Amino acid sequence: MASAAEVKTGHNLEGTVVERINNMREAIEAGADEAQQLRHLPSWLTDQMVKENIFLFACPPEYGGEDATVQETIDVLEATAAIDGSVGWNVMIGSEINAMAAGGLPEERVKEVFLDNPGVIMCGGGGPGTSATPHAKKVDGGYKVWAETSFMSGCHNSTWAFQNAPLVNDDGEPILDENGMPSMHMWFINKEEFEIQDTWNMASLRGSGSHHVKSDGAFVPDRHEPVQLMLPARHPNPVYRIPVSMRLSYNKVGTALGVARGAIDSFVELAQNKTPLMSASTLKDKPLAQYRLGEAEATVRACRAYVMETMTAITDELTWSLDGPAQPSWETTQNARLACTHGAQACLRAVDLIHNTSGTSGLRMDNPLERKLRDAHGCAAHRWVSPALYEELGATLFGAEPGMGLL
Repeated sequence: MASAAEVKTGHNLEGTVVERINNMREAIEAGADEAQQLRHLPSWLTDQMVKENIFLFACPPEYGGEDATVQETIDVLEATAAIDGSVGWNVMIGSEINAMAAGGLPEERVKEVFLDNPGVIMCGGGGPGTSATPHAKKVDGGYKVWAETSFMSGCHNSTWAFQNAPLVNDDGEPILDENGMPSMHMWFINKEEFEIQDTWNMASLRGSGSHHVKSDGAFVPDRHEPVQLMLPARHPNPVYRIPVSMRLSYNKVGTALGVARGAIDSFVELAQNKTPLMSASTLKDKPLAQYRLGEAEATVRACRAYVMETMTAITDELTWSLDGPAQPSWETTQNARLACTHGAQACLRAVDLIHNTSGTSGLRMDNPLERKLRDAHGCAAHRWVSPALYEELGATLFGAEPGMGLL
């Protein structure tokens, strides 16, 4: 019997999402190498991944998805990023934004956005770009949006982009909400209406395509105004009641765990055959290599266990029910945010450790450890798992009230 995802997408899906990712290893590796030159994923690779439902797996079944749990999502991101960090980052962002949009999508828009376009990929950024102040105005039949947003990973392969901009009146003055603040809105903008700015020239996650996206008077029809990146409890899966900041955190650490796993595997393979300079034995026989491999392996396994333990506590608290709590308690949220922050930072240290142990071999551009070192630093720098969060979380351990970034 065909799965719900097969019925909605028309694809013949075999195996779990992780199994399908592992079966694509050769294609992912080839596409990842090409992405280093393009600075975004090649379309042929995303097309193959779309056929395997990789960008929709976290969505509800009625949208063509596979209703992945938090733990299954982390497994998928980890498996993909272990092959390549940039490909893993694209899968993370695309599946994350798709699922978050599904959570807040009005039912009358499901057919248009998802079912009529089973290859849909969405992107959303994390900060302002370099253009003038973003704003949007009401016009006949919809809205016009002016915005430039940074870090729009996967934008080259996206059908839709979410951009934040406040509503203004005809005089250009902000329209205020009930709290007296500018009325901010997350606008749902089609690829025909936005431009990609060539701004992504980074070493870390180089193939992620995290360029700026610019909308210069982009038209958003009235029917798309209600489409938001929000998580109302319209679906029983607990992920739709996990706060946005928490959801962004566990997705990022899942990718970081994968990069670290891939680095460890690459180091083990290297150590089998490398004979260090002025040595009669291979690297794997060196006490330092053995010690550091054990330390790195224990670090990554411990991080993963802590993340999975805390995310299980989150989902157990929310339950698979529309009648469950609207959001997790602060106690479980605090613990999970600590786990995600610690996981990304500790994975970075583990990758640094084994990269250093690999000697000059790890410095070569054709050595997998070189790229994984860069990608580990990129994962750990992201706002939702960055070391700055230790300060915010530490303050709450002293009894301070959590800020909006934690809630």
